[in-house]
Amino acid sequence: MFRHALGNRARKAGQGILIVRFEMPYPIWCTTCPKPTVIGQGVRFNAEKKKVGNYYSTPIFSFRMKHTACGGWIEICTDPKNTAYVVTEGAKKRDTGDDKVHEGEIVLRTDEERERLQNDAFAALEVKVGDKRQAATDKGRIEELLEAGDKDWDDPYTASRRLRKTFRGERKVREKNSALTEALKDRMSLGIELLPETEEDRRRAGFVEFGDSGEPASEIALIRARAKPLFPTEQIKVKERLSSGKKAKKLKAEQVAERQRESLRLELQQNTRAVMDPFLVDQAVFVTSGAIPGIKRKRALAEEGEAQQQDTAPLIDVFKPPLVDYDSD
Repeated sequence: MFRHALGNRARKAGQGILIVRFEMPYPIWCTTCPKPTVIGQGVRFNAEKKKVGNYYSTPIFSFRMKHTACGGWIEICTDPKNTAYVVTEGAKKRDTGDDKVHEGEIVLRTDEERERLQNDAFAALEVKVGDKRQAATDKGRIEELLEAGDKDWDDPYTASRRLRKTFRGERKVREKNSALTEALKDRMSLGIELLPETEEDRRRAGFVEFGDSGEPASEIALIRARAKPLFPTEQIKVKERLSSGKKAKKLKAEQVAERQRESLRLELQQNTRAVMDPFLVDQAVFVTSGAIPGIKRKRALAEEGEAQQQDTAPLIDVFKPPLVDYDSD
């Protein structure tokens, strides 16, 4: 059994019809629908393509398709003469105003129009009157443009000097901004192009807070961070079992005293290291806070001792000597 290479698309090939995919070149109104319906530009249909004539040696094709909303048929033909598509059946082109002649556009007459003007004296007279009216309008506009040009370039040297001065100032600003951008890229090791700074960038950058090192709290935190040893200290847990409530209170007081002594020892050790360290001698400013970590009020300690009946394990920091002696050779 013979089968066409195009398959089902060539089922009407005997009638000179080929099924193709047709895309609507512009919006149209469907005249078959009971209510006005617009078929937008770009909508695709399965259309029957058929040759219906020639324009000299160029064939004219028609595309016949079915509108599924109403079941009506729409036919659109090519127009090689005007290089356009023409709706011939079932619809009409939507008027968007693009086909109107705008101000300043020149309309070329076709051979038929020129022949009609030659044979019809009244039509030629109307065209002449319209041309004269358009010429008067164009003449006024041309004179306005000439006057504006003469006003701006009455003194060419002054106008040129004004333009060069403006360009020179803008060039200096561009060169300055370019130098700042290159310096920033070298300082930050950036391999990308930086856009010019805008007011929005300045406003957003103003919202960022980097802190103030001049405040006392910041100074204390910075000094304590610098005074810490290079290597962390080991923490050893010491467990003691409690047998009675009276003994628990006594051991709790001993623990508080031990923590107080250990806190003082660590603070003295850090201050001594900060004084002896040659890298911190220029910025050796020490502030000792009134509250020592690990110390609680007596009443709070008594209440906590009555509530807790369990083992406690205080943390004792064992200092490890540094590996480098700064006084050695």
